[in-house]
Amino acid sequence: MKLTVDEYFLMPESVRPMELVWGRVREPPSPRYGHQSVVTHLAALLDQHVRQHDLGKVCVAPMDVVLDTQAALVVQPDIVFVATPHLARIRDRVWGAPDLVVEVVSRGTAKRDRTTKLGWYADYGVSECWVVDPVYHFVEVVDLQRQPPVWVRYEGDLAVRSRVLPQWDAPAAAIFS
Repeated sequence: MKLTVDEYFLMPESVRPMELVWGRVREPPSPRYGHQSVVTHLAALLDQHVRQHDLGKVCVAPMDVVLDTQAALVVQPDIVFVATPHLARIRDRVWGAPDLVVEVVSRGTAKRDRTTKLGWYADYGVSECWVVDPVYHFVEVVDLQRQPPVWVRYEGDLAVRSRVLPQWDAPAAAIFS
């Protein structure tokens, strides 16, 4: 059964990961501990940086991001950053493209995160996506404002660089400690 965005939001609240993809509810199992540990740590680092520089708001999944109301496309990136000029996009959910999304990949989600979801993010105006691999300890920053998108990999003591967060200077290894 296909749902509209309004019907989807009438469902009971849940902390389980859920997305609405072209009107169909997608409900994968919850992430593993290693995945959530990296999400928690990186979200804390990002939130501290964003608050220190008064840059906007950071939130972690489950948080609905409505990319397309008409097409019934609602996603839940692992971490979402909305810059101060775009804070009006945050109401009860994020309505429209965040400035930065973070996808922490796992064995079951890596292909979808790197292709399908990244394509949606590019198509709907997300500026940047960080693809984080908790097994191999690297971060790929994908600049979605460029055509084609530009991927840069950071690992070890190499500082992660971001066009969206230009003052960010934490080394990749700090994300996994």
